[in-house]
Amino acid sequence: MHNIETIRQFANQNPSAWVATSVDNRPHVRGMFMWFADESGFYFHTGTHKRLYEQLMTNPSIEIAFSNPGENFGEAKMVRIGGEIEFVDDESLHVRLFQERPWLNQVAKAFPEAKVKVFRISSGEAQYWDFGVNGHEKEQEAIRF
Repeated sequence: MHNIETIRQFANQNPSAWVATSVDNRPHVRGMFMWFADESGFYFHTGTHKRLYEQLMTNPSIEIAFSNPGENFGEAKMVRIGGEIEFVDDESLHVRLFQERPWLNQVAKAFPEAKVKVFRISSGEAQYWDFGVNGHEKEQEAIRF
C-alpha cells in the first residue's frame, strides 16, 4: 500500500520529473529535477527570468510526474502529484540550495538581474501508477498530503 512517505521516497529516488503548468487554458510541460521532498513538501527552484516563473505567478496550480521505467517493459512505475505551489522565502534554504547545487552560481552570474526562487508543493494529491493498476486509475484513491 502506498502512503505519502512512500510517495516522497519514490520522488527522492527518481527526481527527474515532468512539470505541467497551465495559463489561459493552455498547458505547458517541461522536464525538471526536483531538489528534494520531505514532510514539508516537494521542493523545486526556478529563476525569475524564466517563463516557468511567470506561469507559476499567473497560475500556481501544477502537476508533476516522476517515473521509473524499470529494467524491462512492464516494470514501469510513476507517481503524479498535484497541487498549488508556494514560493518559499527562507534564507537558510537559499544558502543550502547553492551549496548543494553549485552550478547555480554560474546561472546567477549569467543572469545577474534574475533571482533564484525556491518553490514547493506542501499539500495536494498524489497518485501511484504501475502496470498492476493500468486501466484502473479511476478506482485508485488519491493520497492527500
